Amino acid sequence: MGSKIQDYLAGLKGKRVAVIGIGVSNTPLVNMLARAGVDVTACDKRSREEFGEQARALESLGVTLRLGPDYLDGLDQDVIFRTPGLRPDVPQLLAARERGAVVTSEMEVFFQVCPCKRIAVTGSDGKTTTTTIIAGLLKAAGYTTYVGGNIGKPLLPDVDGMEPGDVAVLELSSFQLMTMDQSPEIAVVTNVAPNHLDVHSSMEEYVAAKENVFRYQDGNGVVVLNQDNDITRSFAQRARGRVVRFSRQEELEQGVFVKDGAIWVADGNGARQVLPLSGILLPGVHNVENYMAAIGAVNGLVPDEVIRKFAGEFQGVEHRIELVRTLRGVRYYNDSIASSPSRTIAGLRCFREKVILIAGGYDKHIPFDALGPEIVEHVKTLVLTGATAAKIRAAVEAAPGYAAGRPEIVEIDDFREAVLAAHRAAQPGDVVILSPAGAAFDKFKNFMVRGNTFKQIIRELD
Repeated sequence: MGSKIQDYLAGLKGKRVAVIGIGVSNTPLVNMLARAGVDVTACDKRSREEFGEQARALESLGVTLRLGPDYLDGLDQDVIFRTPGLRPDVPQLLAARERGAVVTSEMEVFFQVCPCKRIAVTGSDGKTTTTTIIAGLLKAAGYTTYVGGNIGKPLLPDVDGMEPGDVAVLELSSFQLMTMDQSPEIAVVTNVAPNHLDVHSSMEEYVAAKENVFRYQDGNGVVVLNQDNDITRSFAQRARGRVVRFSRQEELEQGVFVKDGAIWVADGNGARQVLPLSGILLPGVHNVENYMAAIGAVNGLVPDEVIRKFAGEFQGVEHRIELVRTLRGVRYYNDSIASSPSRTIAGLRCFREKVILIAGGYDKHIPFDALGPEIVEHVKTLVLTGATAAKIRAAVEAAPGYAAGRPEIVEIDDFREAVLAAHRAAQPGDVVILSPAGAAFDKFKNFMVRGNTFKQIIRELD
C-alpha cells in the first residue's frame, strides 16, 4: 500500500470515524476503512429495510450503522466524512466541528494521498464529456489512467495501486469543491452559469466553489478556462499558475481556438492545427468546446494524431444527446443529463431542424428567461412535464417572436404519457429529444433513471 494512504489509515487507528451516506460514492470508503481496522460508523437517512443485504454485509465487517431520519443526530466521532450532497454548514456538522471533529470528504483525503498527476474538470455544463474525453485521450496515449470524482468510482481505495507516472482524471462538482483546500496540477473550467441554486445559498457561493478547482495551485499549476464565458474569463486574473484559454469565438495569440474549420493550438512552439471539426464524431458546437477544453488540458501530454483518431471514434457518454433509435423516420434522443437551461440550449442547437422537445423537471430555482427564445427558435412542439412545466411555459410565452401555436405547447404531468404525446406528434423526418432543463428529483432518483425510463418507453414503441 502506498506510504501516504498507509500513513493516513494508521493515523485513524484509535479514532472513531463516521461516514455520512452509504451510496455509490462512499460504500467503497466504508469498506476500506473497516478492513483497515478503523472504528467506523456509517450514517444514512434510509431505513435498514431499504439497505437489506448491504446492511448485514457492512455489519459483518464490524461497521456500526446509524440509519433513518435521525442519522445525523449525536455525531460525536473524531473524523467525519461528508457526502457531497450534504451542505458543510448543516447544524450537526457545525456542532461536530465545534467539538473538535475533523470534517472531511473522500475527495479531500484523496488529494492528500494521491501519488500521481491530477487533472480535474468542473463547470456548469460539459464536465462529464470533457472528463471522459481527457481520460480517453490519455489512455489512448498509453497512460495508466484513473477516472473518478463525480463520475466513475471513488478513487481513494485505488491509491495503493497508483504510480507516480499515472494520471487521475476527476470530475468535480460544486458540492465536492465547496470545502476543498487543495487544487490539482491541471484544472479545467468548462463554463459557469446559474445552477444548483436550490442548494447553494447564492450564485456567489456557487462561483466561489468552482474557483476552488484552481485557487490552491502554485506557480507550476495549469488552469484551462473558457474565454467565451464572462465568469470563467474573469478567473484568469486570480490564477497563480499558467492560464490556457480556449475560445470558439476568437482567434487567440496563446491558447486553443477555432480557425478555418479546425481546432488550433497556439503555444510556445507556435500555432498548429490539431483537429478538423469534421473529424469530431459528436454533434453540436458545445462538443467542439468540450474538445477544446480537453486539448488545452492534454497539450504536451497527448500527440495530435492520437487526438484526431480518438475524436473520429468517440461516440459520447450515455444520456448526453444519445440516439436511442430511429423509428419510421423519427429520431429519438436522450439528453436527460440536461438539468439546466444552458444544457438544453446546447442540445437544441445541435439540430438544424425544429424539434419536438420534452422538458421540465425538479426546480433548482434557475431562471428560464434565456431558454424561452431558444425554444421559440428551435422547437415545433413543446411537451412539458414535471415541477418546472409552468415556469418554462411562461418563459416561452414571454419570449420575443412567440405566437400561439408556434411552438405548440402541451402540458402532461405523467412522464410516460408526456413521452407518448411527443411520439404521437412526430412525423417522418422529425427529431424527438428529452432535454428537461431541470433535475430529475421531482419524479426520479436521478437523471440516469429518468434517461433509462425514457429509453425503455421509446424502445417499446412499435
